[in-house]
Amino acid sequence: MNAPTTPLPIVVLLSGSGTTLQALLDEIRAGTLNVEIKAVISDQPDAPGLGRAEDAGVETCALLPGDYPEHQAFDRALASCIDKFKPKYIVLAGYMRILSESFVERYAGKILNIHPSLLPRFRGLNTYARVLDAGDPEHGSSVHFVTAKLDGGPLIMQARVAVLPQDTEESLSARVKEQERKMYPAVLNMLAAGRLEMKDGQTWLDQQALEQPMEHPL
Repeated sequence: MNAPTTPLPIVVLLSGSGTTLQALLDEIRAGTLNVEIKAVISDQPDAPGLGRAEDAGVETCALLPGDYPEHQAFDRALASCIDKFKPKYIVLAGYMRILSESFVERYAGKILNIHPSLLPRFRGLNTYARVLDAGDPEHGSSVHFVTAKLDGGPLIMQARVAVLPQDTEESLSARVKEQERKMYPAVLNMLAAGRLEMKDGQTWLDQQALEQPMEHPL
C-alpha cells in the first residue's frame, strides 16, 4: 500500500459535545493529521459537536431518529447522507446510536470507533463506573474497526491508564480522554499513510496481521 499525497477524506459521526472531534480539528489545523473531514453528522440535532464543526467550516448534517419509522430506515438515510460526501472512512467520535448490521456490512472495514475501555473488557456504556466498581488496577481506551458485534471489532490500538485509589468517574475519565485525543489522530495518520486495513476479520498493519493491538504511545 502506497502512502497517499492528499489528505484522507473522512466523515465523523457524533452524538454529543464533540471533544474528540475538536481534537481532530486541532491536529488538522496544526498540520499533524493528514485527513480532511468532509462532514460531521449527528443523530442529535442540538449536539454541541455540530457547532464545533460549523465553527471550523465543516459541513454538518443532523438526522432525528424520531423522523424515521424504524432503525433500518434511519440507517438508510444516514448512509445516503454519508455517501454524498464520498469519504474513504467513517469515524465514530462519541456516536451513541448502535449501527445496524446492514449498515456495518455496507461499509465493512471502513468504520472506526474509539471506546473508553480496554476491550474486550467493559463493552457498552458506563465503563468508568464499572471499572471502579470492579476494582481494576487500570483502565483505558481502544480504537477498533467496527463490526456488527457491539464494541467487538478487530482492535487497532489501546492506551492504558492506571486507576488511582482516589479516582472518581470524572477524574478517571479526564485522564482517559487525554490519551484518546492523542491516540485517535495517531491511528488516522496510519490509515492516511495506507498502513492499516481490516482484512479477513483482522487488523493488518504494514501488510501483516496484528496479533495484539498496538500500545499508545508507541
